[in-house]
Amino acid sequence: MNIDMTQGPAVKSMLRFALPMILGNLLQQCYNIADTLIVGQFLGRDALAAVGSSFTLMTFLTSILLGLCMGSGTFFSMRFGEGDEKGLKEGICASFALIALLTVVLNFLVFLFLDKIKIFLQVPDEVWFPMRSYLILIFCGIIATFLYNYFASLLRALGNSIVPLAFLAISALLNIALDLWFVIGLKWGTAGAAGATVAAQYVSGIGIALYCLIRVPCMRLKKDELRIRPGCMKEISNFSLLTCAQQSVMNLGILLVQGVVNSFGPVVMAAFAAAVKIDAFAYMPVQDFGNAFSTFIAQNYGAKKEERIRAGLRGAVAASAIFCIIISTAVCLFARPLMLLFINADETAIVTEGVRYLRIEGAFYCGIGCLFLLYGLYRALGRPGMSVVLTIFSLGTRVALAYLLSAIPTVGVVGIWWSVPIGWILADVIGLSYYVRKQKTLFDWH
Repeated sequence: MNIDMTQGPAVKSMLRFALPMILGNLLQQCYNIADTLIVGQFLGRDALAAVGSSFTLMTFLTSILLGLCMGSGTFFSMRFGEGDEKGLKEGICASFALIALLTVVLNFLVFLFLDKIKIFLQVPDEVWFPMRSYLILIFCGIIATFLYNYFASLLRALGNSIVPLAFLAISALLNIALDLWFVIGLKWGTAGAAGATVAAQYVSGIGIALYCLIRVPCMRLKKDELRIRPGCMKEISNFSLLTCAQQSVMNLGILLVQGVVNSFGPVVMAAFAAAVKIDAFAYMPVQDFGNAFSTFIAQNYGAKKEERIRAGLRGAVAASAIFCIIISTAVCLFARPLMLLFINADETAIVTEGVRYLRIEGAFYCGIGCLFLLYGLYRALGRPGMSVVLTIFSLGTRVALAYLLSAIPTVGVVGIWWSVPIGWILADVIGLSYYVRKQKTLFDWH
């Protein structure tokens, strides 16, 4: 079912579209969490640290592909809002060729530089062996990640967020079942957790690709529509590469922070591995709402409905703020029980550090909620470069402060935790200031 967000109540349209995305990504977080939970409870501290560090690296690599697909999705939404079927088909052909090529290059590079990762992330020797065996298998799933995210972005751009949810649900359940079998039943260790994830990724990636080829009319390209026009490729590249830069810079910053975390040893690594999963799970709904908001803005921008865009913006800010306040309260209150899901209560040092992280980050979720809306707004209005600027300020501040504050003996690892909300708030101030100064010229079709 495709949702035309140029009609009907603005916030209701966004929420209706966002709900399947939220459920889908919560499921995706569930199968990320399944690796961490099962490994943490059954394989111990070092294995948990290995999978946690690998997750940060894979999030960075996935963000490159996700950014490319999201950028293309913005282009698709605009063509859909304009009713330009020919332009939509041209964009599908050009973007698939571009992103598929970059995926193959990325897959080659990660295997080529596999052993350099230990040095870059400052991984302790006792953690590297299980981490390396995990990475060798998990890198095999990069192509599957591309397939799922590309076709999910296409469907969402056309207003269909139900089908991506269905394939993700199947994948999540399969991953959890295989995790239990491979890690606990067959005792394959961290390699078993990676194998379970990769198998599930291929099921969802190939499945959604076949669905689109069979059921989505704009995917049925005629022979003369398989040409890639330079002008179309340039437009797709502008959207995709800048959104990719925004996503990858954001996660590169997190990866650099992981290196600082690793320098504090396995206890802090394990605490961070568990807490960051809880953190990502907590604010995932507002991130997905930001993506739904971006699709809403892009469709209405294509349809040239300025007043509807402004009404949607006001409603989205209110909805995001309400959710962030609720989830901040919940995370701060239940930080300890949440940590105990991942780690045995006897590991008091790990639990205590994780709780401290969650209470610092959790108190400032309104900051990240606002930032996700700003990312979505500027991407949808054809200014993805501004999203890159906000990301650079947010993550640049985070990385710089993480290194500087953690080097102060009286501050230590707590400086890493505080660097995150400070970065969010700085980027929010810059993004809102830009909107206030430029709002009269943002709708450049006039």
